[in-house]
Amino acid sequence: MTQTIALALPDGSERHYTTPVTGMDVAQDIGAGLARAALACRIDGELSDLSLPIERDAAFQVVTLRDEVPALELLRHDCAHVLARAVQELWPDARVTIGPVIENGFYYDFDREEPFTEADFPCIEERMREIIALDEEIRREVWSRTEAIEHYRKTGEPFKVELVDAIPEGDEIRMYYHGSWLDLCRGPHLARMGQIPPDCFRLTTVAGAYWRGDSSNRMLQRIYGTAWRSRKEMEAHFERLEEAKRRDHRAIGRKLDLYHFRDEAPGMAFWHPDGWMIWRELEAYMRRRLDRADYVEVRTPQVVDRSLWERSGHWEKFREHMYVTEIREERSTERRVNALKPMNCPCHVQIYNQGLRSWRDLPLRMAEFGSCHRFEPSGAMHGLMRVRGFTQDDAHIFCTPEQIASETELFIDLLSSIYADLGFPEFTVKFADRPPVRSGADEVWDQAEAALRNATTAAGRAYEENPGEGAFYGPKLEFVLTDAIGRDWQCGTLQVDFVLPDRLDADFVNTDGNKQRAVMLHRAILGSFERFIGILVENYAGRMPLWLAPRQVRVLTIVSDADDYAREVVEACTRAGLRARADLRNEKINYKVREHSERLVPILLVVGRREVRTRTVAVRRLGGSGSVFLPLDEAIASIAGEAAPPDLARG
Repeated sequence: MTQTIALALPDGSERHYTTPVTGMDVAQDIGAGLARAALACRIDGELSDLSLPIERDAAFQVVTLRDEVPALELLRHDCAHVLARAVQELWPDARVTIGPVIENGFYYDFDREEPFTEADFPCIEERMREIIALDEEIRREVWSRTEAIEHYRKTGEPFKVELVDAIPEGDEIRMYYHGSWLDLCRGPHLARMGQIPPDCFRLTTVAGAYWRGDSSNRMLQRIYGTAWRSRKEMEAHFERLEEAKRRDHRAIGRKLDLYHFRDEAPGMAFWHPDGWMIWRELEAYMRRRLDRADYVEVRTPQVVDRSLWERSGHWEKFREHMYVTEIREERSTERRVNALKPMNCPCHVQIYNQGLRSWRDLPLRMAEFGSCHRFEPSGAMHGLMRVRGFTQDDAHIFCTPEQIASETELFIDLLSSIYADLGFPEFTVKFADRPPVRSGADEVWDQAEAALRNATTAAGRAYEENPGEGAFYGPKLEFVLTDAIGRDWQCGTLQVDFVLPDRLDADFVNTDGNKQRAVMLHRAILGSFERFIGILVENYAGRMPLWLAPRQVRVLTIVSDADDYAREVVEACTRAGLRARADLRNEKINYKVREHSERLVPILLVVGRREVRTRTVAVRRLGGSGSVFLPLDEAIASIAGEAAPPDLARG
């Protein structure tokens, strides 16, 4: 049966067709050049194969290499399939599992007795290029569950049998042919394998990975690769990776002697004097900003009885990540179960609940630089970026439902200003809604999600969707920074919570004189001090802004006759609030300059006989090519002005 459908094109025009019509048919109708460039299409915004029939009115768009996000997804997806085909053609004993697209690339997991090594990559890549050069058609078939299971049992692919079994009843079982090679996949895919640029992909690493991420399952071999639209894009990607290596906070931390980790306390940093100075300056800055934003600062216990975590819901949802202790209290026959707090929120409610709150007390903004502990798998830890012991710049805003919008706007304004001060003027916002495992009724989640969406819109902020990634007690906004080399870091969060106040009886007396549940806004700006300092180190490649630099000024002597004057210069710097020390060693000045420059000291003040006589200093700046000679008082006043934290510099 034929019917007429209308397809709305991106330029605002509309085309009408008699079904059946495919995406490729429409592309050819628009123009032969567009059809040759077409990779796939979007139907009402959803990516689709060009070969599939379109059976309803829809917004229609042809996807080409010009469309960065969908084009990269398609290229990487098909590269994963070509990788799997190449491996099976080279090593027929290798069994295939899954091969998804990931950030900047793809991977495929294989089951093979003999391990792959990076020495195998040139051979695999060459075979991949040979497959691409065949330019065979990629086509889709829909099979029954019985057909798919029978096929994979016959071909000896038990992992695929398990995947087919896991597909929900009623969902299509889609099989994609890449030439004669077949794979189970949701799709979509390119029209032909020759659409993959043969010089724009590369295999990168091989690693072990448990089947379905479960350590009780078989260990597989995961081959990672990257793919891009052009060779120029790929080369830029590898340049970014090299730059990221140069900026690795772990290497810079060792070089600058900021902190270290030990097996005796895995995932918990030992902060050295210079690293702790960065922390102190950052914490002092954050405390001043919170004071001015009308937050009250509190301190809550590290060890809390299990009963509170049970009441809050954390014991059920978060127990596997908690450090638990058992002790027998004096004159007690039972052992008491406690936990190191993994988060601060239940403890903040206990402070809120001391005394009866009125609507006049709200909003109450309660902050804590709270030390928390969470058990992370050893393989997940990564320097300061993923630790087991950390300090959150945490706060909870207790408010009425009517205050959610205004508090959201105030928070986003505060966060924006702080990020700009710390060198991150641009950030994006993601909206994370209800996760599969959560507390609270659906109607409560409906209310919380609507309130946060409306508040974000009222604050004038656009946001991307991040489905299913909310906290177990409420939806959240995620604030994502972009660093100096274009990497994204999710740091700040704002979460609307109707659940925890209800579980822990956080009430206030409303204007009618009746008790009403408060709303909790969980919020953080840095996230954790450990991780944010790691981000700062990488963003600035260790060259911290002067106000955060642990070693702001070093006074270097050229001759021993200048030692007393150097000490006087240090004293003057210290009185001006600068972190300064003298280097009076009997070493050549070029050696001293080179050594302190390698330690990334921002400002060197060099003094010799002439400087003693004229009461001047030679100012050398990190990365500069020469010195500027200034009177001592003028130099110190100028440097002290530059070294003022951003909030104090504004007055």
